[in-house]
This record gives sequence, C-alpha cells and structure tokens, in this order.
Amino acid sequence: MKSISILFLGLVALPAVAQQGQVKSSRPNILFIAVDDLKPILGCYGDKLVKTPNIDRLAARGTVFMQNYCQQAVCGPTRASLMTGMRPDYTKVWDLKTKMRDINPNILSLPQYLVSQGYSTHGIGKIYDPRCVDDELDQLSWSVPYYKRSDKYISKKTGKPEGSYQDPKTKALFIKYAAEGVAKGLKGKELNDYVAKYVKPSVECADVPDNAYNDGSNALSAKDILKQLSQEGNPFFFAVGFSKPHLPFVAPKKYWDLYQRDQMPLAPFQQKAKNGPEIGYHNAAELFAYSDIPPIASFSDQKVGMDLPVYKQKELIHGYYAATSYMDAQVGILLNTLDSLGLSKNTIIVLWGDHGWHLGDHNLWCKHTNFEQATHAPLLISAPGIEPSKTKSPSEFIDIFPTLCDLAGTKIPGHLDGKSLVPIMKNPKATVKEFSVSQYPRPANKLENARLGWSEGEYMGYSIRTEKYRYTIWLKDSYRSYKPYRKDLVVASELYDYEKDPNETVNVVGEKQYATVSRDMNEKMVSFLASQLKNN
Repeated sequence: MKSISILFLGLVALPAVAQQGQVKSSRPNILFIAVDDLKPILGCYGDKLVKTPNIDRLAARGTVFMQNYCQQAVCGPTRASLMTGMRPDYTKVWDLKTKMRDINPNILSLPQYLVSQGYSTHGIGKIYDPRCVDDELDQLSWSVPYYKRSDKYISKKTGKPEGSYQDPKTKALFIKYAAEGVAKGLKGKELNDYVAKYVKPSVECADVPDNAYNDGSNALSAKDILKQLSQEGNPFFFAVGFSKPHLPFVAPKKYWDLYQRDQMPLAPFQQKAKNGPEIGYHNAAELFAYSDIPPIASFSDQKVGMDLPVYKQKELIHGYYAATSYMDAQVGILLNTLDSLGLSKNTIIVLWGDHGWHLGDHNLWCKHTNFEQATHAPLLISAPGIEPSKTKSPSEFIDIFPTLCDLAGTKIPGHLDGKSLVPIMKNPKATVKEFSVSQYPRPANKLENARLGWSEGEYMGYSIRTEKYRYTIWLKDSYRSYKPYRKDLVVASELYDYEKDPNETVNVVGEKQYATVSRDMNEKMVSFLASQLKNN
C-alpha cells in the first residue's frame, strides 16, 4: 500500500525553509480556480453560443487541454483525487460522505506539499467537497485558516441569500418554511429537506448585483486577499472555488439576458443507447430534489433518465448558460486583479471544472455516469514562459498535482498516480499517457437502489477514454482495482466510437466489425487494473 507519512513532510520541509530567500525570488505564485459542475461549453472549447470572455482570455495565454477527464463524475471523489494526485480506489472516497483523512490520515495534498516547499497556501469557496474533509476544509492543506464567506462583501441592497436565492418571494417562503421546520423540532439535514420540499426552485433570474450571491461576494473577497498576498513577498498558492453553474441555476438577470430562450440547444439524442446496459444510467435524482421538478417530471419505459417537457429543458439549459457566464465574470475579477498588481508574469493560473454535466443527452440530467458529457471536464493552465496552445493529448485531473510541482520547480513526489503535463504544454503534439480513466459506482443513492434493486457499492464501472474510443466495464461483488481482476466479475461492457458516433447512440462492443478494437481496449483495461493492483 502506498503511504506518505507525516515524518516525510517534516523532512522535506527543512531544506525548503533553508532556501526561503531563493524561493521568494524565483518560484512562481499559483492561482488555482475551481468551478463546480462546469462542462466544457466554453468559447475556448469551441462553443459558439456561450459567452465566456474571461476564461477565453485565460485560454489565449495558456494551454487548453481539449481531452481532459475527471476521475469520478461527482464532486467529493473527483476533488479528493485532484487534490491528492491519487485515484479514487486509493483515496477510497467514492461518495459524498466519506472523509478523506478518516480513511487515509497521512495522505498528502497538493497545497500541503507546497507548504513544505516554501509556499503559503490559502483557500476560499469550494475546493474540496466539504462533506469529504474536516470542518476546516482539510486543515493540513492550508498555512492559514481557510477563508470563510464574509458578509462584508455581500450586496447591502439585497442582503444575504436565503439558501441560494435572492428573489424576494422565494426568500420569504424559505424563511416561512424554515420557521415551520424549527417549530416541529427539525434541524440539520431534516430541516433542509423539509424546506426544500416546498421551496427549492431549480432556477432563479433576479435583477440583482453579482455580489448578491456567494460567488460574487467571494470574488470580491478573493480580490482583497490577492492584494494582501502581493505585499507578503513569499510565493503563494491561492485556491478560489466558484459554485456556479452548480444547481440551482441562479444568476443575475443581466447574464440571463445574454441568451434567448428559443435558441437554447436541446440535446440531439435523448434516448438510451442501442445495446447500452441499464447499469450505465441513472434517474437524475439530484435534479428531482428541486421543488419545481417532481410536478412536471416523469420516467420513461426505458427506465433511464428523466422525461421533462421541452419548455423546462430549455429553461434549465438557459440557466446553465447564464450561470456559466456569471461565473466567468467572477474569473475576470481575479484575472484583472492579477494584472493590476503586476503578478501575472510570475503566476501560474489553473482553471478546472470538477466534472461535466448532462443537459438532457441520453435523457439524463446532472452527472453520475461514465459517459462523455459527465466525465469530459475543462482544464486550462497558464504558466510563465510557456506559449499558448490547444492540445488533444489525453489528460486527467490526477495530473494537476505533478504538473504544478514541475512548473513551480519543486520535486514531484514519487507516489503520485498522475503525470506532469509540462511536456504537452511545451509541445501540444506530445503525449504522456495513452488514455484517461474514469470510474463510477452503482448504485449511487437510495433511488438508484429502488430502481433496479442493487445493493449499495455492489458494482463499479471503469472507463478508459482514448482519442477515438471509450471502453467501459462494470464489475460486481464490490470490486475495486486494489483487488485481483477476474473476467467472471464483469457484468456488462460498453464501447463507443466518437469519430462515427459522438452522441453515443450505439454500444458497439459486440459488433463484429469492432471485434479487434474491443479486444485491444479490453487488453488496455486489464493491463491498467493490473498496474493498480501492483501500485496499491
């Protein structure tokens, strides 16, 4: 079993302290921007409709990883993997309740390691999923206490949002039902669930300033933190997390006004793939938790996804685009601040969205699959001295940790699962790996269990993505890659050809003309699983 001890941290910290003067003058700062539920519908990824001028500005001076994939398409697991450079079967975070250090108390995070290398590390907003770390948002990662949201930056005109909302009618209902719940003796999750039953709309378009919502206020707070860090002299790692476009799709009206509802693009293929196994799908339980969805939703005979009327599909897609543009404006505040402080020439900037998001394709909404729309996630890295480019070489989120070490001039810890992407940044035609790997367990929640009668954690799907194909196998008996692989554990397989079938309409794993491809992809999968058994 791989293990990184606290003793190791102490040992690597000593030479770093001795070299503080050198670190100050030579090592770059790192601005680390995390975005919740951001799929690559960005101008720099070729989307012609979305308005993301600030992220596109970042792309124009950095590397855009066009074929980047997450480790597991849900917040907690993919963030734990990204922040530690280790796959989910090592972190053992596969859900939204397991705390990373309860399972691996000595696991090494990226900012924790950078502290040992002379960096000060700071964070605000959502970086880790808070349900998967301690109350201090992983205390070992930060050289100063994590910055909490400050009311100082919230719009005085609107006051704090109630839940995620600023519409006066919604806020009033929120307060009403919260008071009712408290009177019934409810608290915590029970209270939240009670309020959500009555007032939890999936969208909100309110004529309010940006800092009426938390992302806007956090951007203003981050601006002041950057000013403070610029005066301290030491190299810094500053992680800023934005929540939008995560549900609910709330954004100031001016961002909704950037788009026309009738121009919202419906998913072209809203069915289960031909020959596709049901285990690959879900019933969009996350979206179903919003109070305006159950009255209009239905479940089709194919037992996958959620049927929504066209008007609601367009409203949700409109909301996703509006929330994305709102988030982009907050990124602009950070970029402008770096420029105004003269920090841009000596700052590495990373922007990532933790996973993709289904917007009606396969009749699916939200994430929670091994399909392209859930696993394909944006990654942009701008570094001093490296020319801007776009690359189609495979990359994964576990590669961010070693890449930043490489760019910062620090030694790359030898235990990491990822690889440095710097060779690709210097030559976009280079490759450091043959494919990317994602995984997802079934079932993910109680509704999934009821849908097909599965026992929690009984199945795991592993998916490898090459430039042209995706190959997925689903294994029973709570298989994980630290156990020996056996062919009899496989209950379903999938193969999709993205050159001929970008919408994943047909699972071709059993078709004669794909026999050679299927065999080759299976060999890659078995080899990968064997390597994980050896590494663990």
